[in-house]
Amino acid sequence: MIHAVIMAGGIGSRFWPRSRRSHPKQFLSIVEQATLIQATVARLSGVIDSQNIHVVTNERYVDTTRAQLPAIPAENVLAEPISRNTAPCIAYAAFHIHRKDPDAVMVVLPADHIIRDVARFHETLQVGIDKSAEERSLVTIGIEPTYPATGYGYIQFDPDDRGADGQLQAMFVRTFAEKPNLETAERFLDSGDFLWNSGMFIWRSDAILHALRSHLPDVHDAFSWMAEADIVDAERLEVSFSSCPAISIDYGVMERADKVYVVPGSFDWSDVGDWKAVYDLSEKGSAGNATDGQAILHDSARCLVSAQDRLVAVVGLNDIVVVDTEDALLVCHRDATQRVKNVVDYLYTHRLDEFV
Repeated sequence: MIHAVIMAGGIGSRFWPRSRRSHPKQFLSIVEQATLIQATVARLSGVIDSQNIHVVTNERYVDTTRAQLPAIPAENVLAEPISRNTAPCIAYAAFHIHRKDPDAVMVVLPADHIIRDVARFHETLQVGIDKSAEERSLVTIGIEPTYPATGYGYIQFDPDDRGADGQLQAMFVRTFAEKPNLETAERFLDSGDFLWNSGMFIWRSDAILHALRSHLPDVHDAFSWMAEADIVDAERLEVSFSSCPAISIDYGVMERADKVYVVPGSFDWSDVGDWKAVYDLSEKGSAGNATDGQAILHDSARCLVSAQDRLVAVVGLNDIVVVDTEDALLVCHRDATQRVKNVVDYLYTHRLDEFV
């Protein structure tokens, strides 16, 4: 059977002050009525049965996850006692699923993406699912780049594998590249054989477990006891996570494995990584302003204003983001929204936990 694993353990620090440790980004309605995690589950309809959808999240978010996703069995919400990046998260889910279904195919997705062309997304998933049937093949989905982004990693594919006449096809991965500077990103686009790294994956459960054993044996071995466990022991699980390095599946496995393929995605995708992305996705008025809540903008252009509980007025400003909440206010330039994370880091460092 086909199973989905939705990774939903992050806190979305670049979405402060709306995203908080108590109620992070994936549980927020950003540009749609549904929350991000609800939208992620909804677009799997018709491809993966809700009984086969699993969510891995921090243990503090288990109740919220179950409340937002009532169609998913409660036992499919897997609690992480601590966060250790994506490789331990995926190892945990893979052992959990493989014990129940040794022939399982896993579609691994972040909880906080927006995808507008769902039909094309389904087509892309199916190509990846078909490719994953080949022995020990690991498949990722790359996004057709539309500009020289410096905020994404890149995947270089073998151009000889590109399908004719726009046909979707899994292509052999030559290399992964870290987030580049602008000059390098422009070179990647000009070459025509690079895609953005989306962080979405497809593989058989036995294939990823084999790859983990080969390339991250400490992570594999930390969870191997689950292969024989009828019930997951919480104390033993905490020891497993504590013993793992904080390492991504990209760096730990995908960059080292031999049979790695990428399917190009062109389904109107956004990882909604910061408030600038929200501005880009939002409907705008004649002056290019986007608003959520009660806002007055005078002699201002290309601004985003999110006002939750009170009226916000902006006068004589351009390209500004304003996010107002009950206890905190963010004002920054639209091109500086990636640095909102630095504010959260400051709050942690100075023990201002009530604002995190």
